[in-house]
Amino acid sequence: MEAIGNAGSAIGILAKDGVVLVGEKKVTSKLLQTSTSTEKMYKIDDHVACAVAGIMSDANILINTARVQAQRYTFAYQEPMPVEQLVQSLCDTKQGYTQFGGLRPFGVSFLFAGWDKNYRFQLYMSDPSGNYGGWKAAAIGANNQAAQSMLKQDYKDDITREEAVKLVLKVLSKTMDSTSLTSEKLELAEVFLLPSGKVKYQICSPESLSKLLVKVGVTQPATETA
Repeated sequence: MEAIGNAGSAIGILAKDGVVLVGEKKVTSKLLQTSTSTEKMYKIDDHVACAVAGIMSDANILINTARVQAQRYTFAYQEPMPVEQLVQSLCDTKQGYTQFGGLRPFGVSFLFAGWDKNYRFQLYMSDPSGNYGGWKAAAIGANNQAAQSMLKQDYKDDITREEAVKLVLKVLSKTMDSTSLTSEKLELAEVFLLPSGKVKYQICSPESLSKLLVKVGVTQPATETA
């Protein structure tokens, strides 16, 4: 739990036309190549993605397990695995590691965003013990309590995806430890439906994210320095 408390924040918001996930990247050195790697957002299947907070090596094992389970289901039944069923099977794996001596639990919390024909858009949060629950808005990682109370104040049931993006950036700008919010420190992903009815998972590019941050008003436009 301490590893999760020290990890970069991740926030998810369920909108009426999609799910928005945003994560804070911990930039520990100026030498890190931030633009090429995603540290917080992962695609599990075409219709499910997740944001993580905690020990990344643990997260990678669980994400690969989830991907295999999703593919097996699709292969067996010729349709995408229901989101909650996928979350539940992964949480069963996590719970197994809390029962036996000599094993430590997976030190990672997840936010799962997805769509299926049963419950449409969904957002789930799970912790290292294997507990999970459906949420309208949720935060994991550092300062999650402060983020959660801000979400509680500002969340509306009929929120759109565009409004959710603005809200999630506003909340993160106020709860992050670092003073300024920049695209290098963030990852933003969305799950939504295309007009064709296909589920789309999209990660926002650093350029688009910089424009969004200025538009929302959480950072100043970059000025050319002589």
